[in-house]
Amino acid sequence: MAAVALLAFCAYVFGVFFTVFPASARSYSERVYERTLDNGLKLILLEDHKAPVAAIQVTYRVGSRNDVPGWSGRAHLLEHMMFKGTEKVGPEQYSRIVQRNGGRNNAFTSRDRTTYFASIASDRLGVVLDLEADRMSNLVISAAQYDPEKLVVMEERRLRIDNNPTGALFELLYAAAFQSHPYRQPIIGWMDEIRHSNAADLRDFYEQYYTPNNAFLVVVGDFDAKALADDIERVFGEAVPGAMPGAVRSVEAGQHGERRVDLLREAQLPFVALAHHVPNLRSADGAALEVLSRILAGGKSSRLYRKLVYDERVARYAGSDYDYSAIDPNLFVVYAQPLPGQDPGDIERMLAAEIDRLQVEPPTDLEIERAKNQIEAAYVFAQDSIYYQARLLGDFESAGDWRLIDAYLPALRAVTREDLRRVAAFYLVARNRTVATLLPLAKDRP
Repeated sequence: MAAVALLAFCAYVFGVFFTVFPASARSYSERVYERTLDNGLKLILLEDHKAPVAAIQVTYRVGSRNDVPGWSGRAHLLEHMMFKGTEKVGPEQYSRIVQRNGGRNNAFTSRDRTTYFASIASDRLGVVLDLEADRMSNLVISAAQYDPEKLVVMEERRLRIDNNPTGALFELLYAAAFQSHPYRQPIIGWMDEIRHSNAADLRDFYEQYYTPNNAFLVVVGDFDAKALADDIERVFGEAVPGAMPGAVRSVEAGQHGERRVDLLREAQLPFVALAHHVPNLRSADGAALEVLSRILAGGKSSRLYRKLVYDERVARYAGSDYDYSAIDPNLFVVYAQPLPGQDPGDIERMLAAEIDRLQVEPPTDLEIERAKNQIEAAYVFAQDSIYYQARLLGDFESAGDWRLIDAYLPALRAVTREDLRRVAAFYLVARNRTVATLLPLAKDRP
């Protein structure tokens, strides 16, 4: 999972081959205090008294999956505008106020949600709560502010996608793999649609999705949960609920044949990615896919890295990506960047061969144990960070319910060798595959 993957390297370095999460540890369900306000805002509060600090995250249940054809990038554009001020707080003042009080803040937009987060001394939590409640209801979106910010987002797209060959390849991969589901749309939006967007449309989007009943608030840190809930109710209680946005009803049809896309760009090296449609945590197969992702590309001892980088010496690196906590079924991606002089077609065949090998040569008990321990160790190490605890709660709440966290490790522990072989044979097959290849273009070619 994204929330704990950053800490997985620790497990690899220290060779964690033991159970690090004691059975006696209290579950999240036992520790979290939950309250839903009359206006629909859901509070998820977790006391952690190790240090006098707190992490706060306000999440709106809107991401690029809620964008409509012809108007992509709205969720991301609105994230930018949330820092442009209200009737009480001037443009760019939000971050300055947080910083003056010793805190740090940022935000991110994903396919499924938009989250605004801050870390601050727990006795200054009220500062962030006041700011968040204000911009939940009173954001100013004017053409005078929006038009310059639109240019900033266009430049951001140039840097991340248009002038980044690998970023452009993954954008193309998702657009090819999804035919109907809005996961095909880039989070940042298509350039032409950003260019022709306007403040009035974004204001409508804000009024539709930025309501307390379409949001939840996670706070982890040094506080009394019930007292903090009362404070939050006083601060956010005046926010007016809106009509709940319509559900995203698009369901991606099953894929019945391999799809292929090539991208010709000025680049130093090629890049190859293979994507397969897979389910998420709502499926009994989700846990097996999570373990399988780690076996294939979880560190330098993983199958893909060992084969392509160490043994054959044909790739700079190899990796995988699987979003276990996506709201809708997403993609299981494996990828590699060839070394200079290597044929990307050969790299594709080697990636496919390693996937196919799983069906006839399932992972060994040692591989399975190592993968499970890496995931579990990363999860446990994350408990020392109030930010990552808040992020975990947000990931699972966005996917359905924060209580699903407590089923995460048990589900992983229960995965068997046969489970891994079965999901590889069912999902990671050519007819369910989209292949995207970056082909370097000579600089003197049109």
